[in-house]
Amino acid sequence: MWSRRNWGRICALGVVAVAVPSLRAQTAPATSAPAAPPAPRPGATRLAIAVSNRASFCYLPLTIADRLGFFAQEGLDVEVREFPDAGQALQAVQGGAAHVLSGPYSSTIALQARGQNLQSFVLQGRAPQVVLGVSRETMAHYRTLNDLRGRRVGVTATGSASHRVASLVLAKVGLRAADVQYVPLANAAAAVQAFRRGELDAISYTDPTVTQLEQLGALRVVADTRSTRGTAEVFGGPMPSGCLCAPGDFLTQYPKASQAMTDAMVHALKWLQTAGPSDIIKAVPERYFQGDRALYLAAFARVREAWTADGLMPETGPATAARMLAQFEEPDALQRVDLARTFTNEFARKSKLRFRA
Repeated sequence: MWSRRNWGRICALGVVAVAVPSLRAQTAPATSAPAAPPAPRPGATRLAIAVSNRASFCYLPLTIADRLGFFAQEGLDVEVREFPDAGQALQAVQGGAAHVLSGPYSSTIALQARGQNLQSFVLQGRAPQVVLGVSRETMAHYRTLNDLRGRRVGVTATGSASHRVASLVLAKVGLRAADVQYVPLANAAAAVQAFRRGELDAISYTDPTVTQLEQLGALRVVADTRSTRGTAEVFGGPMPSGCLCAPGDFLTQYPKASQAMTDAMVHALKWLQTAGPSDIIKAVPERYFQGDRALYLAAFARVREAWTADGLMPETGPATAARMLAQFEEPDALQRVDLARTFTNEFARKSKLRFRA
């Protein structure tokens, strides 16, 4: 999720000079997941997917589809290209350096408001997985959100999803941006240390940072969008988050490849519904654990509900996302958006039937 300034900067960036592999063969029947990812078969359709912060829980379904060989099973040779930030990942798709973006669904709405076409075709998450909590040390006498007036609130970055969730929650009690002091802390370790030292009175962050602070007994959760119930309380309905999206022309020109990607992702989503700790340890790259497997697994258990089971966009999800963006974007621009053109369930419906998701 981006501010108007950030979106403008992203769209003004130059094209990434990276050649995209050509599309060739199409789908093949799926089989059970092997112990190690199979090598792509000769003639497999080659695709590039751009993503930022691949280790984020929001995009874990993409990692699972890749690591367990679900893309290869569908006759795809997929390269997941990780970029330093969401802006560069988006730029890669716009500039032809990647076919597909793994990113926030809200980006499709914001881009259409600026005359650009990007369409979600399989949803990864139905909740943003951001938590707002207060310090049990500096806010020991916390009673209501109004107690945060004049206090320091840690966020990942100004204009980020964590910043927006905090802003929306505080706005419910009439607190504006000027009524609190937002402290950007992009580094999770630094955020934990600042919180424990009493340099923050509240924090709006994602896992595993939130789970770590909970385990330390330092955090009292006041708004939790890791669950569908908590998400509805903050946004008024389901809030679609991570998705695979692509230019509409790509989906029209390459329907078999698009279906194959969707099949692989829904296969991964279904796998996640029943995956146990040992399954996660085997499938997830070691670097994702950041030296603490137990913490990662504890956080995984907390965010499991945030992923969709079938890749389908919830009926009221686009409207919920549009209402959220209206709090931060120019209302006139959003009024021109046709939400029906920001997503399609065509591919996910077929995948749902195939995998009984």
